[in-house]
Amino acid sequence: MAIHYQCRHCGVDVGKIEESHLNSEKLGFHQLDHSERSEMIQYDEAGDMHVKTICEDCHEALDRNPQFHENPTFIQ
Repeated sequence: MAIHYQCRHCGVDVGKIEESHLNSEKLGFHQLDHSERSEMIQYDEAGDMHVKTICEDCHEALDRNPQFHENPTFIQ
């Protein structure tokens, strides 16, 4: 099982973890409620986990332009 991290705004691949012995506590997912988990985490048919996160570039853009938080997407 691999865990793929992808930016929720621009779609860039942020990183990948190839580890078979990780659990939700080690990854911090236990701190998410059910709706946050279903929004951020999906599984593919191979059993890999896909996690939506925010890349550094989009994070900086959100810091510089707080009004972007009002939009579901701000990348054109």
